[in-house]
Amino acid sequence: MAVRAKAASQELAAVRTGAKNRWLLAAASALETQSAEVLAANAEDVAAAPGYGLNAATIDRLELTPARIAAAADGLRQVAALPDPVGEVREGGVRPNGLQVLKVGVPLGVVFFIYESRPNVTADAAALCVKSGNAVILRGGKEAIHTNTALHRLIAAELAAAGLPADAVQLVPTTDREAVGHLLKLGDWIDLAIPRGGESLIRRVAREATMPVLKHYDGNCHVYVDAAADLGMAERIVVNAKCQRPGVCNAAESLLVHAAVADTFLPRVGAALRGRGVEIRGCDETRRLIPGTTPATDADFRAEFLDLILSVKVVADLDAAVRHIAAYGSKHTDAIVTADLAAARRFVQLVDSAAVMVNASTRFNDGFELGLGAEIGISTDKFHARGPCGLRELTTYKYVVTGDGQIRE
Repeated sequence: MAVRAKAASQELAAVRTGAKNRWLLAAASALETQSAEVLAANAEDVAAAPGYGLNAATIDRLELTPARIAAAADGLRQVAALPDPVGEVREGGVRPNGLQVLKVGVPLGVVFFIYESRPNVTADAAALCVKSGNAVILRGGKEAIHTNTALHRLIAAELAAAGLPADAVQLVPTTDREAVGHLLKLGDWIDLAIPRGGESLIRRVAREATMPVLKHYDGNCHVYVDAAADLGMAERIVVNAKCQRPGVCNAAESLLVHAAVADTFLPRVGAALRGRGVEIRGCDETRRLIPGTTPATDADFRAEFLDLILSVKVVADLDAAVRHIAAYGSKHTDAIVTADLAAARRFVQLVDSAAVMVNASTRFNDGFELGLGAEIGISTDKFHARGPCGLRELTTYKYVVTGDGQIRE
């Protein structure tokens, strides 16, 4: 598979944008017209999910609906509408000796994408990799094998008709864990590994890979409610960030509240969260203000719950909130709610995360929401990409230098 993917990537590097877009549009139509096949396969996976120990939040990530398939098809069309980063001149100029120097976007080559639970990312990953000129090897989890197989069959069937190499999108046909280890040894053929799933999977990939890895280990995302916050806005943001989809990496896991507004805000937000079924684990001051709160441990403040559980701490000021985030956070997504411009600026400057939100839910750290069309993952690394990774993040660059006979003296 890796050898075939490398050959396909060499063909893709020269494919014109129009051919890639034709494939994306055809694949989107196939998803919609043949959605019954995908939904039937997904129902089989969902029925088996409890046997794999999946909880309600994880099953929600696994399940496809007609609306989610429609959203996946729309994502393919949005990727088709985005500018092609391959061949893009990112910088350029003419040297005093007459040499023209251009910095030009080029594909990475072959991407090995390992993911769990969410089968809709099968389409997202294929779309982003092919549009950016990369071949992709997809390896989903055992819990979604039937859905992923059906999705791959639909989108791969459209490759040849659009003039693209048939091996541009491949799916590992086995759920055997040894297959992942084998592919991770193939650094001569695979240029980048992207694991998207639980922390144990990502650490395993980072440990075994013989190629670069784009990753984030966990998503312990914070919302800090400042002394100058609009408390109505803060309540809406906290409830949305925690409850809209608790099983995803950009859901809030920790709430920090300035001591000046804790007496007013915590009983209010505590009632709203409990009304949504959220278990609150808090510091001593939180427990005083929200009776019945479970005492929070150090592990709770570090945890990515991926469930309707929230750690809560009252902090003395903004700087204490920043220190807490630095000590317990995962550099994924952190938010401040405040009407104080100076406080917002200080928070943005000091919090070292891939995305920092001001008066907005952490749930917006998402490629689709930030205008990338889709994403292949969110990186908390600093090289070579950070945050939601879309088309441009799946390319690198080379220098193209053109002269008219210059030699170096």
